[in-house]
Amino acid sequence: MAAAGRKTAASSVDLDEVARFDALAESWWEPEGPMRPLHRLNPVRLDYIRSRLIRHFGLGARDLRPLSELSVVDVGCGGGILCEPLARLGARVTGIDVSAENVEIARRHAPADLDIDYRLTSAEALAAEGTSFDVLVSMEVIEHVADLAAFVGAAATLVRPGGAAFFATLNRTAKSYLLAIVGAEYVLNWLPRGTHRWNRFVKPAELRRHIEAQGLELAETIGVSFDTISRGWRLSADRGVNYMAYARKV
Repeated sequence: MAAAGRKTAASSVDLDEVARFDALAESWWEPEGPMRPLHRLNPVRLDYIRSRLIRHFGLGARDLRPLSELSVVDVGCGGGILCEPLARLGARVTGIDVSAENVEIARRHAPADLDIDYRLTSAEALAAEGTSFDVLVSMEVIEHVADLAAFVGAAATLVRPGGAAFFATLNRTAKSYLLAIVGAEYVLNWLPRGTHRWNRFVKPAELRRHIEAQGLELAETIGVSFDTISRGWRLSADRGVNYMAYARKV
């Protein structure tokens, strides 16, 4: 069972996790800093999201701004490293985070010509406003929440009928413990020690149950693996460590 952590009124928010990311906020836009793995994962994630949205909504694959008709919410947006490229693809982006420091960094970095609205709020609070979006993305967030069911429930509420949702997280396997914690945090120093708690990693079958319980239909899960030859990330059939899930709101 995951450690309880300190909670806010939004039951999925763990204040200990918020404090951990507050301390890293200034480094969000340092490509070789503590967020380096996320910067290197970002192109793979963006390409995946773009390709699935083009198919999902029947958009023009050759368009420079294919997402121009879509509203997107990035839940747990951090410093905005995914919000900005989504906005460059034409989306109207709302980035939300429960860390005031993250939101401030994201606002300061965002170019004025991008359509991004950053808000200091939680998924539960935004859902309570009755707001909905064509697309929800939440990258590397669910393994940090205190109540997974509450978080996925709020996330599902934020997606309009016919919309799409994307989650990225880590599988709870022996391999993920060795690579994502021992390797990434203690041997390679890719991430600050203590970034992850293995008992909060989420197996694909567990995520499926939570997604489908909230009226979403899981369309696909796909692995994201590190290629030791190219020294980069790629999509793969191996979901043993990192993976993404794409769901539809029915």
